[in-house]
Amino acid sequence: MIKNLLRHAVAALAISAGAALAQPSLKMMIPANPGGGWDQTGRNLAAAMQSAKLVSGVQFDNKGGAGGTIGLAQFINASKGDPNAVMIGGMVMVGGIILGKSPVNLTQVTPIARLTSEWEILVVPAASPLKSMADLVRVFKENPGKVSWGGGSAGGTDHILAGLIARAVGVEPARVNYVPFKGGGEAVAAILGGHVTVGVSGIGEFAEQVKAGKMRALAQSGPARIDNIPSLKEQGIDVELGNWRGIFGAPGLSPAQRDGLVKLVRDATETPAWKATLEKMGWTPVFLAGDDYRKFLDEDTRRVGAIIESLGLKK
Repeated sequence: MIKNLLRHAVAALAISAGAALAQPSLKMMIPANPGGGWDQTGRNLAAAMQSAKLVSGVQFDNKGGAGGTIGLAQFINASKGDPNAVMIGGMVMVGGIILGKSPVNLTQVTPIARLTSEWEILVVPAASPLKSMADLVRVFKENPGKVSWGGGSAGGTDHILAGLIARAVGVEPARVNYVPFKGGGEAVAAILGGHVTVGVSGIGEFAEQVKAGKMRALAQSGPARIDNIPSLKEQGIDVELGNWRGIFGAPGLSPAQRDGLVKLVRDATETPAWKATLEKMGWTPVFLAGDDYRKFLDEDTRRVGAIIESLGLKK
C-alpha cells in the first residue's frame, strides 16, 4: 500500500516536472529602441506570461530603425520555423514598409494576434508658449516648415496623424516638417529638450510626463475627451485615428505551432497582470487571432497605403 502511494507520488512529481519543462522560453524581437509603444507592449505581455507561469523566460532583442523593418528583416532571416520566436509590430510597421519600399513585409511572418489599440496624443514641453491646439494650428498655418512634429518612424501612425491634421486645417500634408525617432526614450528627450515643436505618440508613451507636469497635452485623437484631454474633433479638427499593435510568429510555422502561440498569447491577455497594464496604459483590447488577424493585416495594408498616397507623404 505504502509502495503504491509512493509510486503514485513519484509519478505525479514527474508529470509536474515535465509540465514545467514544457513551458517555452520565448525569444522576443522588439523592432524599436527601448521606451516606445512596441517595447512597452512586448515587455508587459512577457511579464503577464511570466506572472501566470505560461513561459519559463523571455529573451528580448531591441532592434530599432526604418519603421521596424530592420528588426523585421533580422527576425525573418534568423527565426524561420522557430515556434518559440515572436515579434511585436503594428500599424507603424505597415506604414514603414510602404513608405520605405521595404524588401521585407508582413506576409513573410506568421500573424498570431492583434492585441491593443491606442489613441494618439499631441504634447509640448511645459515651458512651450503653445498653450492650446489652436495656438499650434495658428503657428503651423503661418509657417508650416517652422513647426517640427516629433514622433515614431516615417510613414507610421504619428506621421499619418500629423498629415491628417495638416489636411484638416488647410495645409498641404507634404509640407509637414516631420522628425522621426527610433524609440520612445529618444522622442521624450527631444520633446523635453525643446528640439521639436510638438510630440506625437500613443497616449501611454507620454502619460508619465504629462501627469508629472513636464509635458502639456494639447489634444488626443480619440472620438471624445480622455482624462480631461480634449479630442481633436472637440477642437474643430475632424480627425480620429487609433494605433493598433500585435504579435507575430516566425516564418514557416506549422498550423499546430501557430495555434500553440495563439493559445499562449490569448491566455496571457486574460491574466490580471495584462488587464492591469491595459488600465494603466490606456490601451483598448482588440484581440483578433489567426486567419482573422491575417485578413485584417491585408485590409490595413491597403488602408494605410491609400492614406499615405492621399497625403503625399511618399518621397
